[in-house]
Amino acid sequence: MEEKPQKWYRLDNRGLSNLLVVCAGILLYLGLTHLPQVKAAVGHFLDVLSPFIVGFIIAYLLNTPTNFFEREVYKTCAQKRTLAIVTVYLIALLVILVLLQLILPQVGASVVSLVNNLSLYLENLNRMAQELIQRFGLEGEGLTGFVDDYQTLMRKAADFLTSSVPNLLNFGVAVGNGVVTALTALIASIYMLSGKARLNKQLKKLIYALFPAKGVSHILSVSSRANTIFVGFINGKLVDSAIIGVLCFALTTIFRIPYAVLISVIIGVTNIVPFFGPIIGAVPSVMLLVIVDPWAALRFLVLIVALQQFDGNILGPKILGDSTGLSAIWVLVAIVVGGGLFGFAGMLLGVPTFAVLYALMREWADKRLAQKGINANGEPVPREPSP
Repeated sequence: MEEKPQKWYRLDNRGLSNLLVVCAGILLYLGLTHLPQVKAAVGHFLDVLSPFIVGFIIAYLLNTPTNFFEREVYKTCAQKRTLAIVTVYLIALLVILVLLQLILPQVGASVVSLVNNLSLYLENLNRMAQELIQRFGLEGEGLTGFVDDYQTLMRKAADFLTSSVPNLLNFGVAVGNGVVTALTALIASIYMLSGKARLNKQLKKLIYALFPAKGVSHILSVSSRANTIFVGFINGKLVDSAIIGVLCFALTTIFRIPYAVLISVIIGVTNIVPFFGPIIGAVPSVMLLVIVDPWAALRFLVLIVALQQFDGNILGPKILGDSTGLSAIWVLVAIVVGGGLFGFAGMLLGVPTFAVLYALMREWADKRLAQKGINANGEPVPREPSP
């Protein structure tokens, strides 16, 4: 029986791999030479998917409390998943209403009061500087120039805030236009939480279809580890920042520091960023208090140093534990690199992302060392004598 000759256009595995590499190289070249168009296309694509991205973020943040209510509170109910989702969303709605009713009006009132009284605060700051010059015989020109520059900076900030007030109407229109997007994200998050088990099965089937069976278990293991690190870090950081914000409000109220609510919100929000968060929040707060009450600024500076020491040495390790497994130097590297590449989101998510990469690299290195007969300490493993 004669064999049928192979057609010239049929590719074996090696030829197909080479073709794919060439195509990938061509696509990479075209992408680099048309980078603005690629960025615009990617940006438009992300804008279209933004409701579902936001919905995924909401579902991811609410998944942990939903699992808790499903496992601990409604474990004997028939519709325990549905009841857990309803409970979590009601709690989230209650928290948002509390923020809108209690915190945001006070923050807005503080900003308005600051803008209205800024000229008076600057006059008091100038008068205090002149008194210090006369009392201690300081070099008047340098200190006066510093005060003038500081006043100019604060006036520019006040002018910016004042000019931005009319733009709030345009912002309100933009917010109104984004209501549909917000509702879509909310509905998508509910569907994601309710259909989590089904989505996981579909995703697993897709992974098995795309990758070799031998590598699927490793992919699932890495995904599970990454999820554990991200959930532990993000949830722990949110709880830690909320506690720090409440403690800051209590202490600023006790020590009679002006604009306690506004400053506590700044400290609580910026504390989400690891390592640099306290500095990011303390600098504008101190600058604000310097023009309002310099002695209050000094008290706040001592207070915030003590508060951040408490957070870094006691509260943070108690809540976060060793969720990332990174040393201080790698945390610093992750924040700097992540912030430089992706801004605020990079500073926040750079640490858990780097923790996942670090764990994978350490696992790979341990396997390579074991193959070469070297333990984790870099020392040769003694071989057992042959009988």
